[in-house]
Amino acid sequence: MPVLRSAFIALSKNRALRRFCEHSRFGRKMSSRFVAGLEIGDALRVAEAVNQQGMLVSLDSLGESAEAHRAAEIYHQLLDLISANKLKANISVKLTQMGLVLSPELAGSIAESLARHAKATGNFVRIDMEDSSLTQVTLDIVRRLHAKTELRGSIGIVIQAYLYRSQADVEQLIVEGIRVRLCKGAYKEPAEVAFPAKADVDKSYMQLTKLLLESSIYHGLATHDEAMIEAAKAFARERGIEPARFEFQMLYGVRRDLQRSLIREGYNVRVYVPFGREWYPYFMRRLAERPANVIFLAKNFFRS
Repeated sequence: MPVLRSAFIALSKNRALRRFCEHSRFGRKMSSRFVAGLEIGDALRVAEAVNQQGMLVSLDSLGESAEAHRAAEIYHQLLDLISANKLKANISVKLTQMGLVLSPELAGSIAESLARHAKATGNFVRIDMEDSSLTQVTLDIVRRLHAKTELRGSIGIVIQAYLYRSQADVEQLIVEGIRVRLCKGAYKEPAEVAFPAKADVDKSYMQLTKLLLESSIYHGLATHDEAMIEAAKAFARERGIEPARFEFQMLYGVRRDLQRSLIREGYNVRVYVPFGREWYPYFMRRLAERPANVIFLAKNFFRS
């Protein structure tokens, strides 16, 4: 389905369609499968519902054009509200929202303020990984903050298995005691920096999974790929690694059946719950990743 994937990625950049979808009732109804809603209150209601199903949550504010301090304030509000409502949730932050491209110093300062707030409320900040041009600066910021004794354990990072450099990065992060969310990778990268073939990405994902599971750190394995999940479970059983030592992570609205199945089997599952008014690019990327999502929406759109 490469043609369909390319088509949806192209549509994700269409400004006219984005304006229509983000401001229309039709568009909001379409997006509700994968996006919790437009406001913080919507995200909190979904988080509570997901918690009631026995799953953890990571909240993400969608706002690709937000001003850095305004974007940060939303996350500060979330940390306070998660604590006040006793939700089993943390936050997931993209540093480009915090001004990374224009000023790594500003993004680092904002990330530090969020990590300090998380520490004070007994919570945790996951710093998302973006395209490969930002990999090193993102790692530098997270490692610098984690090295501060008072912030240790309050900040983690995402590693993308399709990058050639990821094994070396994971090995170093384990040495430093930094929590990792492992994913395959969602950006279009050149063959100079990333594995172009799916089989090679899968192989890398499993190699990194084994490294993470054998460490003493609580990591997250982000995937909807049943083959990867089964392989991770089998490796954990072989090595006597208890399910409580790691978690599987999945996207809100994707493979709910698999999420529930893992919970029944005794595994930890965290659901990534996005919300916000600038939801269109995220929504289109979900359609691009999995054609079955398009079929699902077509079948269910007119049901109420």
